[in-house]
Amino acid sequence: MKIGTVNIERTAALAPMAGVTDQAFRVICKEFGAAYLVTEMASAKAMTMGDKKTPHLLELDPIEHPVAIQLFGEEPEVMAQAAKLALSYSPDIIDINMGCPAPKIATSGSGSALMKTPELAGNIVRAVKEAVDIPVTVKFRKGWDDEHVNAVEFAKMLEANGADALTIHGRTRKQMYAPPVDIDIIRQVKQAVSIPVIGNGDVDSAQSAVQMYERTGCDLVMIGRGALGKPWLFSQVRQYLQSGTLPPEPGVEEKMQVMLRHIALTCELKGEYIGMKECRKHASWYMKGMRGAAVLREESSHLSFFEDAKQLARHVLDKACHSGE
Repeated sequence: MKIGTVNIERTAALAPMAGVTDQAFRVICKEFGAAYLVTEMASAKAMTMGDKKTPHLLELDPIEHPVAIQLFGEEPEVMAQAAKLALSYSPDIIDINMGCPAPKIATSGSGSALMKTPELAGNIVRAVKEAVDIPVTVKFRKGWDDEHVNAVEFAKMLEANGADALTIHGRTRKQMYAPPVDIDIIRQVKQAVSIPVIGNGDVDSAQSAVQMYERTGCDLVMIGRGALGKPWLFSQVRQYLQSGTLPPEPGVEEKMQVMLRHIALTCELKGEYIGMKECRKHASWYMKGMRGAAVLREESSHLSFFEDAKQLARHVLDKACHSGE
């Protein structure tokens, strides 16, 4: 598929997730074949005010391309200025967040709240589009709640204001991440516009990725929480799409190698003190499905040094060995 002039393999993309899809995680997912990456959302206002923490969200590794920087905000001029600043990090695409359900974001008029103010949302897209010379995309939701499902009309408006592609998450803001995902609304959006549409929501296996393609006709599938502790999902999706066969699940030893590589890369980029704190949640996700997972997750919550992570991996392997896995 193509977004503007950007070529993207039609397998699976990594969704932006605040506090999760930092550079280390994106690189790991890319190594497993993620076709397209989107950064954690960055505040346009913070960028334009010279906030010192925000640039760390925007730094990209050369391996990441094609990659988008995602911005959030509710002021067209500020969003345009931030998009220009983001160009210095060499993204392939600017993505605008109009789907984040977090109260902190929505109460400010940003994220999913923009679905309640479509005229403002359109002005933001147009302002960003005029400010940069790379494709501009938008990620949004089914609607604010079940009484205000406006994804199809919203999509048409975004296209009319210059959006080069759209990503739709098949839930309302009120749902947050509760089931079910409305696959049909993704299909309706795809049929309503002529620009590429990316489908997002509850893709957690190669089979569900194929189902998203088949049931919606979307141009690309985006994986979010399904990849947590499971970055090899991207290679599984690719193989299943290309051959129709499912690769075997990685063994326990391989999973622990991936976890340690992920944690080591995070520490390399952020330092051990911050890196280990931030990797506690990732380590916990890697424990899913392991023997004695509850105890291992508790151990994960206390990681402070990289040596602790290595000890955790040894515990996992010992348990697997004793159980004959």
